[in-house]
Amino acid sequence: MNALLEAKRVEYGSDCTLLISHRVPRERRESLLWLGGSLIQAEHFGSIFCYFFTRGLEKDKMSTLLTPGYRLQDAMARTVSKKVTFDFQEHKLANGLDALALYDPSLPVVSLQIHFAAGARNERPGITGISHLFEHMMFRGSSELGPEEFSKIIQANGGHTNAFTTTDNTSYYENLPAGKLELAMHLEAERLENLKITEDNLATERKVVRSERKYRTVNSPFGLIMEELFATAFHIHPYRWPVVGWDQDLRSLTLEDCLEYYRIHYAPNNAVVVIVGEVKPDHAFSLVEKHFGHLSSQPEPAFIHGEELPQRGERRVLYKKVAQSPAVFAGFHIPGIANPDIFPLLLLTSVLSHGRSSRFYRKFVKTGRAVEAEADLGSPPFLTMDPGLLVISVTASPQEDINRLERDLWKEIHLVQSHPVEVAELEKGKKKLRSSYLMSLQTHFYRGIMAGIYRIRAGDFRWINRVDSTYQAVTAQDIMDVARRYLNEDNRSVVRLVPVPPEESQKWGEYE
Repeated sequence: MNALLEAKRVEYGSDCTLLISHRVPRERRESLLWLGGSLIQAEHFGSIFCYFFTRGLEKDKMSTLLTPGYRLQDAMARTVSKKVTFDFQEHKLANGLDALALYDPSLPVVSLQIHFAAGARNERPGITGISHLFEHMMFRGSSELGPEEFSKIIQANGGHTNAFTTTDNTSYYENLPAGKLELAMHLEAERLENLKITEDNLATERKVVRSERKYRTVNSPFGLIMEELFATAFHIHPYRWPVVGWDQDLRSLTLEDCLEYYRIHYAPNNAVVVIVGEVKPDHAFSLVEKHFGHLSSQPEPAFIHGEELPQRGERRVLYKKVAQSPAVFAGFHIPGIANPDIFPLLLLTSVLSHGRSSRFYRKFVKTGRAVEAEADLGSPPFLTMDPGLLVISVTASPQEDINRLERDLWKEIHLVQSHPVEVAELEKGKKKLRSSYLMSLQTHFYRGIMAGIYRIRAGDFRWINRVDSTYQAVTAQDIMDVARRYLNEDNRSVVRLVPVPPEESQKWGEYE
């Protein structure tokens, strides 16, 4: 008998299910989120795998899940038939701080998040990378805590903490037991008010961030190519520099730069606090008032950069570096997160390059002509606040002529501009994007991320309740229209990677 069918179900009261099987593939484990409940934990003991889920799994649903040939996307299409909504409550403090709360008692945990409207978009030449640097500085200690003590306290209380920086925001979060919410809130408010910004801390984190830049960008296959692409496509807007910053700016940042950036951008009126989990909104808001209400607001940060002017013709750059294969990276200017064209563009990228049945994969990768071929602009809520780029890239196989490969790439783009996508392609793309989005919303953490970042980038956290229906409303004509509107030659910037041997590369010096 197939091992998948040798599964046992054990109920622990009415709230938890333990599914025991010799092996359950990842896609079937994820399916349980929709056919039975939320995955709490997965453990394995030798050849035995144990999966713990909230709520009971009905026998017929479990049997369906474990049947060979079961497909997650089909189950998603059948299961998710009603509109997905989350009843976030909103509260604004007198100092300008926004607070959002969503009550969910399904698990005794909570996600606390603080999102600042402080990313690469808010920088200027000379201090690029300061937003990301501050993400590191926030863990270097405060009046009450020593370096890294913040994280140790959260971990000792059963929680997890981290942070991330993007083009448009810097975000901090703690996922922990609901009973420890006030502890986390106190720690966040205390470091926000009393962060230790010293020459020693700056020197330590400057070194760390420069090493991170070298590891993630300079020494990665295409990190420098992506930087060159954005620097070519943007002449005015701060999206032209990377989130990690330019190395020469990281070297020259001063303590005065940091103090001024901290004062303006880490003010309560430039932040959104999000609480999701087993805590009633009224109680959550009272804790926010208690710990953050006394903080002083600051003048709203000025966005000093103008809008990018329309591009008047293709821009093309050759970039020579040590590499195994040539590649082409092209960026097309597209609108920001709140523009209605974004969702047809997301469906377009899905049709072109998501999965083994996508057009790029079948045309270039499956045939052996390319190592990879992709189209990407991000995913909700990680879409740029201001007009950004849709990036199309292709890496040639060793035997492939890069000129011919690029010509055929643009032929594929012409096809989606001149002919509507097939109904099956459109529906498959919707299933993929909707299932990915809806699966992410199973966690308290990602619900908070969606609401908080949409509040920062689009000005409205309620987008969390519109994404799914907006995907569903996209038509084949919409996709063809946006392909014609944005994926044209005059709106295109291209960086061609030209591989060179190490001895030739050395004449330009080290990469920075």
